[in-house]
Amino acid sequence: MPHSVSVVIPAYNSARTLAACLDSVYAQTCPIHEVIVVDDGSTDATARIARGYPCTLVRHEPNRGVSAARNAGIAAATGDILFFLDSDEALGPDSVAGALEILDADPECGCAHGVIAPEPLFDDGPVEHYKVLHAHWWRLRGVGEVETAFFAQAAVRREVFERLGGFDERLRDSEDLEFSDRLAPHWKIVLTDRIVARHDEEDRLGALLGETFRRALLLVPALRSARRGGRRNLTANSPASVASAAALYTSLPFAVWLPVLPVALLLAFCAANAGLLRFVARQRGARFLPFFVGVHLATHAALLCGAALGALWPRGRTRAGHGTPAPTEAKR
Repeated sequence: MPHSVSVVIPAYNSARTLAACLDSVYAQTCPIHEVIVVDDGSTDATARIARGYPCTLVRHEPNRGVSAARNAGIAAATGDILFFLDSDEALGPDSVAGALEILDADPECGCAHGVIAPEPLFDDGPVEHYKVLHAHWWRLRGVGEVETAFFAQAAVRREVFERLGGFDERLRDSEDLEFSDRLAPHWKIVLTDRIVARHDEEDRLGALLGETFRRALLLVPALRSARRGGRRNLTANSPASVASAAALYTSLPFAVWLPVLPVALLLAFCAANAGLLRFVARQRGARFLPFFVGVHLATHAALLCGAALGALWPRGRTRAGHGTPAPTEAKR
């Protein structure tokens, strides 16, 4: 029996990207039952743009975060497959069809999610190139059955939510990891390159580092929870990369007396990322590598600081109502 697919798009101040996102949904090679845009308290033209398409518009006021927006989409959806797509992404035309084939091939698979394309949705400069290249690389190397789901572009069986409930609305970041903790013990999760989306990533270094720090707050608790359940989370950086970066930053106070040490650790960091750097050189050329390595090191610093704070001070985790709210997924 054919599936009915409900595409759920959480959107916050997404006027820049929403039309490209919706165009990509309506250009899919397989039929879409319905498209639901959840306008999560936007103050720009997001709602007006959505009304220009034959989609269902659900409005939140005020902004409640991506978990609440996705839950509102789940409540409004009538399809037996829910395809989540962030409003700053545009799907490849065969992505929904590919997801359905994966779900049909294995009734035990509850979620199929995809990869970020190595080209951004809109080209906003070198920081964005760094982000999409890294995102593409680490997801692509993890293709296959995994124990972590990312819902920026993901197809999920409705029965998953009927059994597990929705996303944790207290979380405005790392909600994927929390939901994966509940999902992995019951259903298979497949990461596939048959689902691919171009992403309008962050193009400002400060904002990128802030985002990395914020998401790292739940990293250590999530890893501990996965370990207790006998699972292994899919992570963006290898342990060798994180360890070499930590050692490099620790060595900096001693650089005056032993300058060779940080140089050696920098080389170790590059060696830990050798595959990634070869990929970047193929995509953007060798001249881009120094910039890429510099930004990669900076994001590791933000990651280490966020993970340390999250491990030592659990109340520092980013939750709705605590600290500065992070909107649904606005780039600007």
